[in-house]
Amino acid sequence: MEEKKKELNDKIVKLQEEKKELESDIKKLEDELEMLKTVRRREVADRIKVAISFGDISENAEYDEAKNEQAQVEERIIKLESMI
Repeated sequence: MEEKKKELNDKIVKLQEEKKELESDIKKLEDELEMLKTVRRREVADRIKVAISFGDISENAEYDEAKNEQAQVEERIIKLESMI
């Protein structure tokens, strides 16, 4: 009987540790999502504005880079939102 109690107690302790790790991982994902939605979106938008100010965007490498980065940021946001 004591052995069963110890086994159960060990399992509970392990589950509590896993829960803490999971909560920590979720917090990291939430922080990343918040940073992407606020800081990175703004940075990329600013880069696009600057690139547009150079004129013709049809052959503008800075514009293409910024638009690609914008797509990557938005893709990551969608992925994180689906995970959280």
